[in-house]
Amino acid sequence: MNPRISLTVAGALLAMATLPTAQAEDGYDAPADWPAPMVEHNMAMALFERLEYAVPDKGEEALIWDFQAWYGGDVNRLYLKSEGESVQGDGEDAEFESLEFLYSHLVADFWELQGGIGYQGGVFSDDHAERTYAVIGLQGVMPYGIETDLALQVSDEGDVSASLEGEYDLRLTQRLYLQPRTEIAVAADEAEAFGVGEGLNSVRVGLRLRYEITRRVAPYLGTYWEKRYGETADLARADGDRSEDTGVVAGIRLMF
Repeated sequence: MNPRISLTVAGALLAMATLPTAQAEDGYDAPADWPAPMVEHNMAMALFERLEYAVPDKGEEALIWDFQAWYGGDVNRLYLKSEGESVQGDGEDAEFESLEFLYSHLVADFWELQGGIGYQGGVFSDDHAERTYAVIGLQGVMPYGIETDLALQVSDEGDVSASLEGEYDLRLTQRLYLQPRTEIAVAADEAEAFGVGEGLNSVRVGLRLRYEITRRVAPYLGTYWEKRYGETADLARADGDRSEDTGVVAGIRLMF
């Protein structure tokens, strides 16, 4: 190598070595006036995980939705979550089983700690019993890609309940997925107006076969089994409902 070039390279390396450095938040050393190599940008997403029409073996058909939207970055986000149904032919308006506004913070890889307030009741109506509640939850992905949502609710009357949802996407082809799904609900207190008894309330298991026309639009067909237990089953029977049910669903998954 040309001696002059060697001296020039050596001088440049020496100059870089003597530049003042600062310890960045994520632990890397860089000159004090250099920006961080990665900048977090806020983004937004909305998803109808389930938008489906359910037809039970016996009983009334219903339109069911499971929706969530978020805005924020990789660490901090704001969430809007909603689950509910509109029973066909019962003469009542649709009902929010849950409508939640949450703040979410990333606490570990793939896991978010969430907290906020929620509402259960009629959709812009007083056809159903109403209550508000505080909620704290943990949402994330378990090993093998099992998506999990665990939530603890405390209502304005002091009633304590909890729910666990889990689902897994089994890829059959590049566009075809089989999704098993489980929902479990428990309560520490009875809330008769909401059909909730103390103890294990219900277990619902579903299986959906989804075809992705695109990543954002995916129709599906499926089936489900649901069983209520203990005091919750007694309240359902007293209200003229069944404690155990099966049925089929047809719906679409939409991402915005």
